[in-house]
Amino acid sequence: MGTRPALLILTAALSAQEWPHYGGDPGGMKYSPLEQIDRSNVARLKVAWSYRTGDVSDGKTLPVRSAFETTPLVVDGVMYFTTPFNRLIALDAETGKELWTFDPKIDRERPYNLFISRGAAYWSDGQERRLFLGTLSGRLFAIQAATGKPIDSFGQGGSIDLRQGVADRFPGKGYGMTSPPAIYKDLVICGALTADGEPRGPAGDVRAFHARTGKLVWQFHTVPREGEFGNDTWAKDSWRDRAAANAWSILSVDTARGIVFLPLTSPATDMYGGDRKGANLFGDSLVALEAATGKRLWHFQTVHHNIWDYDIPAQPNLVQARRDGKLVDAVAQVTKTGYVFLFDRVSGRPLFDIEERPVPASEVPGEQAWPTQPRPVKPPPFARQNFRAEELTNVTPESRAYCAKLIEGAVFGDLYTPIGLKPTVLFPGTNGGANWGGGSFDPGTQTLYVNSMDAGMVFRMVKRPEGSQIPYRTQGLGSPNSRFWDPKLNPCQQPPWGHLTAIDLTTGEFRWRSVLGVVDELIAKGIPPTGTSNIGGSVVTAGGLVFIGATNDARFRAFDKESGKELWVAKLPASAHATPMTYRGKRSGKQFVAIAAGGGNKYNEVYSDTLVVYSLP
Repeated sequence: MGTRPALLILTAALSAQEWPHYGGDPGGMKYSPLEQIDRSNVARLKVAWSYRTGDVSDGKTLPVRSAFETTPLVVDGVMYFTTPFNRLIALDAETGKELWTFDPKIDRERPYNLFISRGAAYWSDGQERRLFLGTLSGRLFAIQAATGKPIDSFGQGGSIDLRQGVADRFPGKGYGMTSPPAIYKDLVICGALTADGEPRGPAGDVRAFHARTGKLVWQFHTVPREGEFGNDTWAKDSWRDRAAANAWSILSVDTARGIVFLPLTSPATDMYGGDRKGANLFGDSLVALEAATGKRLWHFQTVHHNIWDYDIPAQPNLVQARRDGKLVDAVAQVTKTGYVFLFDRVSGRPLFDIEERPVPASEVPGEQAWPTQPRPVKPPPFARQNFRAEELTNVTPESRAYCAKLIEGAVFGDLYTPIGLKPTVLFPGTNGGANWGGGSFDPGTQTLYVNSMDAGMVFRMVKRPEGSQIPYRTQGLGSPNSRFWDPKLNPCQQPPWGHLTAIDLTTGEFRWRSVLGVVDELIAKGIPPTGTSNIGGSVVTAGGLVFIGATNDARFRAFDKESGKELWVAKLPASAHATPMTYRGKRSGKQFVAIAAGGGNKYNEVYSDTLVVYSLP
């Protein structure tokens, strides 16, 4: 008995030097206790080493573009990360020397949304060590951490077909994993990216598989079936074969209590719901399950009857907040809509009041928008939620002229105005707000750091061809991806366009707010920093720093976590649409910070395949 606390302390200390989970810990704090790199010396950071994967696509030779969104893991001196083509690579964490690579051989000619993989998951029973890799093609691989070889005893020859049991009836529809699974004891808990372009398709169910055998242990129906809790939130039989309502982002686990938290997304289709009248549980819900069994403990629906593609995009952060002088274990969920919802982790009780407020009805025939939507009283929204004509951009005459034409005859809505038959300008856009980068949390000050962008959307609803499964679809206006921006992807409203916000979870107030990102062309014209679109997240350290790439300006930055002042900025080979991580070298004792710089994605034409690692000289 006497050795157990010492062993736990040693394990925690070793874990603190490493980065064994996607978010640093199973609860996704994205916090490191390392403090070798601090406010006083961060300006001296230099590239320690870099590694090029060779896996990149600009969409000209292969059917889609690549997005290098990985966050590496570091365990026992070895770094493990994934590439856009879903290859898994192991490097010496201090030198970048390649140890092994594993290629699941996805079909690169298939029209995926993007070539994408945010990482792998690490599992160990104290003796055996495995990595779990989910692929765009819908397979889950178990890989030996030491050799990079598949483990034959898992599934069939080292992998299982994730399509079985959820996509059998839809062989032509996309189904796969873009985010790493969650690990709880001997369970590998998987969400998925599913096709949502038609109402019917592969189920978005979350499933747990045994880490040794690959056998299915439990399955949670994200769209409740007949007789299950929540089925009555679907009109008639609209729940049957309903696609999506999936967890394409990252799950979190409270390992001490055995709770897994699911960030679920919109039911299909995500912008018309006339064929699925009702609130549509568990679409856009934060759901807490018993991790061992998949039994629902509690849930909260952040958007009722979603018709805006306002997915819950990010890993729930397992955090703490002070209430009546005591620390309460909580879960914070950031959203595309710009809200942070904060709940008691065990009971699901909101730690700040949430009001149900009336919202407009839809003018689209057959659509029935839900009459109210939830809004937390605190914290205030961290992203823009509306637009008025007088706020039109003035950064350049060309941008203003283009954007003025875009809004001729348009309706300017608020956050939950349904997209109508006329062009409708809405904030946030389909990418947020916040996206999958989510938040990082400083446990010492109970501060949540969230990066966000203000790039609206401009859509109208148009009739689909006769005989379609549903009668209406969205039609985007203007620039690429139907976002409210000009041909250079500069948003159509006056800046700033991107922020990093520090939120005190005890008071619900902003501690500070900094403009995040620059547009070099505008800086050259003497326009102050505008902020930029950003995809990817941040990490916070005991050294007093918040590290973040994410911005569409090929920069990596460090901010003072107390003041929000930018202390360091480095130019990258391409924009880093990824979340960084940090670790201590096992041999040298040096602290390193790593970021994937891949560019491309949906935001720019500069591509790279470079993992860049920094340390003090």
